Amino acid sequence: MSKSVSLKIKDEILKETEEILKKIDIPRNSYINHAIAYYNELNRKKSLAKILNRESKLVSKESKKVLEEFEFIEKDLL
Repeated sequence: MSKSVSLKIKDEILKETEEILKKIDIPRNSYINHAIAYYNELNRKKSLAKILNRESKLVSKESKKVLEEFEFIEKDLL
């Protein structure tokens, strides 16, 4: 399913896009859809990286405690 969207594109961006489209021979609509899909994926990955970074910081103290406990257990075994 597709929806029509009206958007304003800066003249220089549209001109460059039209030049590229002539060379690669694909419809403008398809090109813009691929560009938006790519940008969406890029931003989804950036968002996920932020979440993982934040969660990693949240568990880092607990991870250090666990490592210290393992070291203590290891010393007792020797």
